[in-house]
Amino acid sequence: MPKNQQILLDNRPTGEATASNFKLVTTDTPALEEGQVLVRHHFMSLDPYMRGRMNDAKSYAAPQPLGQVMQGGTVGEVVESRNAKYAVGDKVVGFGGWQEYSVVNADQVGALRKVDTTHVPLSHYLGAVGMPGVTAWYGLVKIIEPKAGQTVVVSAATGAVGSAFGALAKARGCRAVGIAGGPEKCKYAVDELGFDVCIDYRQHKDAASLSKALKDACPDGIDGYFENVGGMVLDAVLTRMNAFGRIALCGMIAGYDGQPLPMAYPQLLLTNRLMIQGFIVSEHMEVWPEALKELGMLVGTGKLRPRESVAQGLAAAPEAFLGLLKGKNFGKQVVKLI
Repeated sequence: MPKNQQILLDNRPTGEATASNFKLVTTDTPALEEGQVLVRHHFMSLDPYMRGRMNDAKSYAAPQPLGQVMQGGTVGEVVESRNAKYAVGDKVVGFGGWQEYSVVNADQVGALRKVDTTHVPLSHYLGAVGMPGVTAWYGLVKIIEPKAGQTVVVSAATGAVGSAFGALAKARGCRAVGIAGGPEKCKYAVDELGFDVCIDYRQHKDAASLSKALKDACPDGIDGYFENVGGMVLDAVLTRMNAFGRIALCGMIAGYDGQPLPMAYPQLLLTNRLMIQGFIVSEHMEVWPEALKELGMLVGTGKLRPRESVAQGLAAAPEAFLGLLKGKNFGKQVVKLI
């Protein structure tokens, strides 16, 4: 069995996460038992939710255990199998974590899924045709429930979730407005992702300024908002929401280091009778097949052209992850292991 490099959570961050919170180790891969497969990871996923799990705090999921492999999504290839359902060479998506190989009990429900790379590149199963894509789908389709012609807005518009949200919204005849950081990202959002407008939040020093930009971009107001950021961005959007608007609350990356995120205009929730629904996409596995089918079709037909930031090698994962939390990535952040 091959040697396996792994990255562990060595200690918990105090405030901002740092590279010293992680530890790179080399271990022996255990021999397979009946029903297990050995997967060599080609790509692993880096996602903002991982920062919350580094804390030892009450949340929707248990904290990442200290001294264990950082948890996360992976795609790769079966290189040894003692399970009749999986053959050597099968391409699979799973939750192998920050390591080069994983031993998987392949009969466990949801542990592993075969994927077809004929029309969809393998790495996209960690992004547009994976958990982030389904997250966008659920927030739009099940919470915002837009009608054709309505205006929907998403923050972090060029990330893995935001880019899928834009394509899904345009497929439903909506006006799609993105919020992203920097002119290059905003140009990509409009030119390649199909957003009607994208606002560079870095050009606005406060919520009042961003609100004015949103008024220009959304002349008919905002009917639905997909929230990934929180803070000033949420404050600005709330001032432009239409009555009975819906907000799908997926992430609050502005507060992932533990600082409070006060809301400037909570009275607008009442006066505009807004609905805010937080959700965790892993709690809605029943929608994944429908969502993945549509997302795969959008990617396969070129209607969704996701972009990736690719870090090379397992050792690069911590710095790439810290960069993701600061918005340094452009599109879905992955680590290439082969």
